[in-house]
Amino acid sequence: MARKDRTTDGVEEKDREKWMARFQVRLAMRPGVDRAVVLQAVKEVTAHCAETGEQPRTAFGDPDAYAVQAAERLVPADRAARERRHNAVVDALDAVRKKAGEITGL
Repeated sequence: MARKDRTTDGVEEKDREKWMARFQVRLAMRPGVDRAVVLQAVKEVTAHCAETGEQPRTAFGDPDAYAVQAAERLVPADRAARERRHNAVVDALDAVRKKAGEITGL
């Protein structure tokens, strides 16, 4: 019986870990994504890879692009829209605060 090459196994495991870490970070950055959404998406990817034996990159492609797809599928549209609006308001207020701080005498 042939033994698997440990070097190949190590490289595949490292690539899987890097893919999963990048996917989780990019997913968490999407509007409306909370811990439950990240856990659900990770569970789905892990289950698929365990069932098929595929690596995440092979099965799902680029982790950044798949994070966008997963967020669109798992986050209700109204929640994502509400968070995008909230983020826009916070960004605008932060810009005003920064400008006000640059004005001398204030």
